[in-house]
Amino acid sequence: MYRLNAWVSVPQWAMAIALAALVGACGGNKETSSTGGETPAAGGGEKVDKATAGNVAGTVTLDGTAPKNDAIKMNADPVCLREAKGPQLQETYSVSDDGKSLANVFVYVKDGLGNYAYDPPTEPARIDQKECRYHPHVFGMRVGQPLEIVNSDPTLHNIHALPKSNQEFNNGQPIQGMKMTHTFTAKEVMVPFKCDVHGWMNAYVGVLDHPYFATSDKGGKFEIKDLPAGTYTIEAWHEKLGTQEQKVTLAAKEAKEVTFTFKAAGPTTTNNN
Repeated sequence: MYRLNAWVSVPQWAMAIALAALVGACGGNKETSSTGGETPAAGGGEKVDKATAGNVAGTVTLDGTAPKNDAIKMNADPVCLREAKGPQLQETYSVSDDGKSLANVFVYVKDGLGNYAYDPPTEPARIDQKECRYHPHVFGMRVGQPLEIVNSDPTLHNIHALPKSNQEFNNGQPIQGMKMTHTFTAKEVMVPFKCDVHGWMNAYVGVLDHPYFATSDKGGKFEIKDLPAGTYTIEAWHEKLGTQEQKVTLAAKEAKEVTFTFKAAGPTTTNNN
């Protein structure tokens, strides 16, 4: 039986009990095995010929000085203080050491793919609740691909998804090591997550019906591989600085470099043709 930590106050006791009861019962979420079944191939057209496909790679840069990330106070949960180890900041503006490149930007093909069929993902996507943070903070996955949700902390978490096109769900995980899965049924950029127990926890997922997406790394780098020849709209999304679009035309086997530049003052919506 799950034992609540001695530090929990009376109101939090009630919240913990209610959230624990949500496991497998809230938001109409369907729990499956950790790997789930095979996802049907998206689209009804021909398969992409990877031998003739091209790549789009690039960098997300920042024009100006990024605002300071908010400090996180974990005093309400001593377990979080112990697990997180040291001062914690939000990941809203995750920049390179020189402050010129921007991580956690979701970059994807927004338009131009036509009617191709794609192989189903072979592995589930994964989000972990560890050190009282969500890992990763921004990521992408496919429609129909199982999302494995893990609690690696010895304290109660819940994951509350707030989509617009998909079904909302809210699942409590009171025990360390608990896993559950959820499957999104419609494409949506982006779906926010929050934890109702620890208000500082947040993350975002882009759900797409194709495999052409990436998240910029610490150096602002991203790469979208195996794109067939064509003209595409590529969109870059940041949680506070808005979105930008660029048109990219690829010939067979061609590789192109693109740069998205966000103004630190944001938010922006820019079309670069």
